Amino acid sequence: MIRWLLWLLAGALLGGIVHLVAVLILPRTATQDAYSRLSPIAPVNAVAALPQPTPQSEVMPFMDPAFASAVCRYDLDSGPIKLTVPISPAYTSVSFYTRRGVAYYAINDRSAGRRQIELQLMTAAQRADLPEEEDVTAADRLIVESPSGTGLIVMRALAPEPGLMPVAQAALSRATCKPEPPTTDR
Repeated sequence: MIRWLLWLLAGALLGGIVHLVAVLILPRTATQDAYSRLSPIAPVNAVAALPQPTPQSEVMPFMDPAFASAVCRYDLDSGPIKLTVPISPAYTSVSFYTRRGVAYYAINDRSAGRRQIELQLMTAAQRADLPEEEDVTAADRLIVESPSGTGLIVMRALAPEPGLMPVAQAALSRATCKPEPPTTDR
């Protein structure tokens, strides 16, 4: 009887190890991640509106039909990018993800405190190369450091009523995500 319990325990332990390894490895080997699925509709370093989700199809999983969504696939190899997102009347949020889908920063209109969310996205090395400007404070310039050179920026605007969806979509259509021009020394 003890022998059967040991075999059962060993089998459960081995099954648990195999399950854990599979869960940890599968996201890294998946070929149809969000970044890849968005490549046909979203050019690099440009904002593209996402189609509204339907019960039969959605570009990304778990999309909320009450939100208008737009995405920017970024590539920081050519330099930092500047992101500008106008605030919609109800609620606006911006989330940053690495190429592998790890969320590393988020901001919404309440925490931005302005009429638009405006920030610079760059790698740690690019930020280290920035010249120190004495007259520019942290409140004047929001800089987000990306842990990877490529990734996704997802922008969402709430339409509290179905009739307000065009207003939310119009706010996101004015969003920009473009490479920043090189700074010149004074």
